[in-house]
Amino acid sequence: MNNERIILLQKFISEEPQNPFNKYALAMEYYEEAPNESLKILEALRNEYSEYLPLYFKLAHLYWDFEKWNDADEVFIKGIDLAEKQKDIKAISELKSAYQNFQFEND
Repeated sequence: MNNERIILLQKFISEEPQNPFNKYALAMEYYEEAPNESLKILEALRNEYSEYLPLYFKLAHLYWDFEKWNDADEVFIKGIDLAEKQKDIKAISELKSAYQNFQFEND
């Protein structure tokens, strides 16, 4: 976790509150070392920008890590549906592969 980068991202968020990338980037800064903070940001981002596709992969994995199985399942499915709607072939593939791994591990 890079505190200087966190401060810079918070500045970007205050300057461009309508840009979901800055909030996503901040969540990624917290992802490894402060997953609860990352989860909180990603959940807020999903509520605010449900069409922002990159958040679904990481949010589903955080739910998975926290053993919130139903939430992870729901987010994977919504992410796959959104990726298909946006015709993002790479995201479809990544989300489907991760979802299959999730299902396999939680059977």
